[in-house]
Amino acid sequence: QVQLVESGGGLVQAGGSQRLSCAAAGRTFIFSNYAMGWFRQAPGKEREFVAARDWSGVSTDYADSVKGRFTISRDNAKNTVYLQMNSLKPEDTAVYYCAADVDARRVRTTPRYWGQGTQVTVSS
Repeated sequence: QVQLVESGGGLVQAGGSQRLSCAAAGRTFIFSNYAMGWFRQAPGKEREFVAARDWSGVSTDYADSVKGRFTISRDNAKNTVYLQMNSLKPEDTAVYYCAADVDARRVRTTPRYWGQGTQVTVSS
């Protein structure tokens, strides 16, 4: 079993920045074996992929809507993945979810493990 706990959400003004963190844990969980991702779900919309980073940290992928503004990073020593969000827009308002999967492709679509989510609200 893998537990993912997000933090860092809150209210921010448009144009501002926010950093989300996701701490991963599990009795037999080896963080460096997992690809990590971020998704978000806005009110009335389906959950959508935001960003992913493979286990080595070499390969990253972003949704077109966040390219150039968001950066996903990971610290394998701390079992933590981050999402740095800059130049935030009101349309970035959503619940942000951390995700993990051993498969780097599946983490972008149907990851096995999910966090509980953290709310990010961007005011105009």
